[in-house]
Amino acid sequence: MIAGLDGIRAIAFLLVFSIHTGFLSFGWVGVQLFFVLSGFLITGILLDMKDYLPQKEYYKRFYGRRLLRIFPLYYFYLLLMTGVTTWLERIPYRPNRMQVFQDQAPYAALYVYNIFYAGANFEYTAFLEHFWSLSVEEQFYIIWPLLIFLVPKKNIKTLFLGSIFVGLGFRIIFTILYKLYPMPFLRENMAIALYALPLTHLDAFGFGAYITRYKFTAPKKQLLILFFIVPALGFMAQYYATGTFTHDITGLGYPFAMPKAMQYIWGYSILNYFFALFIYTVVHEKIFVKFLELPWLKYLGKISYGLYVYHFAIIWFVGRFIIDKLDLPISYDEAAGIQAILSLMVSIMIASFSYYFIEQPLLGLKERFFKVKERTPDIFTGQVIRNKNDG
Repeated sequence: MIAGLDGIRAIAFLLVFSIHTGFLSFGWVGVQLFFVLSGFLITGILLDMKDYLPQKEYYKRFYGRRLLRIFPLYYFYLLLMTGVTTWLERIPYRPNRMQVFQDQAPYAALYVYNIFYAGANFEYTAFLEHFWSLSVEEQFYIIWPLLIFLVPKKNIKTLFLGSIFVGLGFRIIFTILYKLYPMPFLRENMAIALYALPLTHLDAFGFGAYITRYKFTAPKKQLLILFFIVPALGFMAQYYATGTFTHDITGLGYPFAMPKAMQYIWGYSILNYFFALFIYTVVHEKIFVKFLELPWLKYLGKISYGLYVYHFAIIWFVGRFIIDKLDLPISYDEAAGIQAILSLMVSIMIASFSYYFIEQPLLGLKERFFKVKERTPDIFTGQVIRNKNDG
C-alpha cells in the first residue's frame, strides 16, 4: 500500500463536500485531484500487468477488477434512489424533484451522464449531479487500458505527454468552435458544457500517468513555488475579468468551471500539474505522509468512493429535514453549519455500512478471480511499493 494515498482520497472528497455544502467554492477541484490520482493508480497497475500478462489475461483481469470495484455500489445507489424517489413521489413529497431523478437515471446507468450534463436539456438534481465525473472516469477506463497495451514501451512517454497536450488542445478547439458555430444542443454556458466533456480532463489523467514512470525536477521546490503562484494567477485572472480580488475569495481565483478570463482553457492545466506534483512529492519524496496517514484521514480515504456516491443526496435530504421539519431560531449560516455537520456524519455512517457490507465482500472476489501481483516498482528508489488498493 502506498503511504498517503488514502489521505489524498480523503482530501479530494472533503474538497468536493465543501463546495456541495456551500463553504468553499474552490472545493470543486477535488474532482481534478481524483482524476489525477486515478491516472496515477490505474496507469501504474496497467504497466505492471502489461509486463507479465498476455493480452487476453491483461484485459480480463483489469476489467474484471474494475467491474467488481465500481459497479456494485454504483448500481446499488441507482436502484436505491429509484425506490426512494418512487415512494416519495407517491406520498407525494416534492414529486417534481423525484421525477427529475427518474428521468435522468438512465443516462447515469449507461455511464453517459457527463454528456447529458453538458447538454441543453440538463436539469439540476442533487441525487445525480456529481455522477458526471464517474462517467468521465469510466470512459477513461474503457480507452486507456487499450492504449497502454498497444503502445510500445519505448513510446509510452510520448503517450503520456500526448494525452496532456490533447486535453489542452481539445479545450482550445472546442472554445473556437463554440464561438464560431451555434451549438443549441449544449448548455448556453460554454464553460460548464466544456467542463463535463471527457476529453476536457484527459490531461488530468495524463499527468497522473506521467508520474508513474518519470521524474519532476526539484519537486519540493516546485510545489512550494506553485503553492503561491497558482492562487496568485487565479486572483489576477479574476481581477482582470471582474475588476475585484474579492469577487469570491473562497474560490482562490478558480470559481466553479472557471468561466472567465479563459481559465476554462489554461486553468485545468495548472491545477492538474499542481496536483500531479503534490501526489509525486507524497509518493516519492514522502512529503505530508505523516499527516496523510492520520487514522481518521486514512479511514475517510478507504470509504471515499461511498462517501462520494452518497453524500450529495444526503446533503439534500438533511437540508430538507432542517428546513421542512425543524423550526429552529437560528440564522442561515448556523443552519448551513448544522446541515454540513449532520450530512458529513450521516455520509460517513452510510458509506461505512456500504463499504463493509457491499464493497468489501466483492473486493475479495478480485483476488480470487482476477488476481494481480501486489507490487509496483518505484523506479526512482528501487524499492518495492505494496499497492493492494487499486482505487
